[in-house]
Amino acid sequence: MRTVVRQGLVAPAIVAAITLVAWPVAGPEWALATLAAGAASIIAWHLYNAQRVLDWASGALDGRVPESRREWGDVFSAIYRRTRLRDAQQRDLQHILMRFRQAAEAIPDGIVVLDRNQRIEWANPHAVAQLGLDLEQDVGQPIVNLVRQPEFLRYLDTGDYGESTMVPSSRAPGHTLALQLVPFAVDKKLLMSRDVTAMEAVSRMRRDFIANVSHELKTPLTVISGFVETLQDLDVDERQRARFLQLMHEQARNMQRLVADLLTLSSLESEQNALVEERFAIVPLLLSVSSDAKALSRGEHEIALDIGEAASVIGSRDELASAFGNLVSNAIRYTPSGGRITLAWRIDADGGGVFSVSDSGIGIAASHIPRLTERFYRIDRSRSRATGGTGLGLAIVKHVLLRHQAQLDITSEPGRGSTFTARLPARRIERLEASEAASDEAAHPAP
Repeated sequence: MRTVVRQGLVAPAIVAAITLVAWPVAGPEWALATLAAGAASIIAWHLYNAQRVLDWASGALDGRVPESRREWGDVFSAIYRRTRLRDAQQRDLQHILMRFRQAAEAIPDGIVVLDRNQRIEWANPHAVAQLGLDLEQDVGQPIVNLVRQPEFLRYLDTGDYGESTMVPSSRAPGHTLALQLVPFAVDKKLLMSRDVTAMEAVSRMRRDFIANVSHELKTPLTVISGFVETLQDLDVDERQRARFLQLMHEQARNMQRLVADLLTLSSLESEQNALVEERFAIVPLLLSVSSDAKALSRGEHEIALDIGEAASVIGSRDELASAFGNLVSNAIRYTPSGGRITLAWRIDADGGGVFSVSDSGIGIAASHIPRLTERFYRIDRSRSRATGGTGLGLAIVKHVLLRHQAQLDITSEPGRGSTFTARLPARRIERLEASEAASDEAAHPAP
């Protein structure tokens, strides 16, 4: 500043000096004329540069800073340094903003930036997809014009944003979104959106599971409790006593089967229960499953076993035996007496193992097939209880196959029977040589 003042005083000093010299030499008229001309020149110079500053300040933000000499040169140089510093800071801010937007775009949740009047300023791609926004048209629009679910409007009216609110998705029927407002800065808000459909499904399954287990245990416990009270309060004859005890025993066995299946399912779902893999021959397992099927059927069904090609399987023999056994027992329960049940094993064109159970039973409507592997899902609850099913067999099958990277296919037609097919991946199947297959069959003859 002192340099500018000194430089600014040079021109007035020169004019004053010339005026003083001209006074005695040329007279006061010329001296005053010289003073006036010098002052006018100095004023014009300063006004000219001031106008240049005004023009620059009124122009584009990235306009070039003017150049000049003497004191105005220092002024323009100082302005130039400040603009360079400002540009550097703007670049840093733009870089920070770009990184923030990149981070916001990478977040799996939706993010919408709202102003003090809850108008949209920006949104990441997930919010655009989940809420159906179009940033080219919706920036500046109130969020309530675009998210019109009554639950969200009530949430805004309460002003309590400590928790999220659940709303149905208008873009994806059947999906649920969790929306929450998060105030930040002085007058800004973030609207966070998350697709919680899967979490809601898990929560619903947990509630249904608890309700179903309670219901399944309540029925046999009620029967047992009722018979116990009857035996305690009434004097019944030996025939009735034997009948009551038999019914109590059957209900106790039902509970035991249910508890056993629950423990099996819990073990299969546990992350700590790693799959114990071994190499075992499939033929002995198939013969064992076939033998159990005949024992369970008690001669009421025709049981056939068709082994296309012997092989070894890499996996858990006990788990696959449980899965195959559940498929067979399921077929027996839902096939009327005199029906036919076929157990088949083959190796497909891709080298994978295929175990199928076909029956001539009552069949299943197509609408029920996608839900058959859900816990406790029953098409006919009363019939399932009558046949002794726990409602967990196919859920166990599903989890066993998932642990073996296998899949379950179901085809059925009401009144014509069903086929349940377990497909094991090729990496778990090893074909046996003819000599090995022959020795295996000799060691395990068909029952």
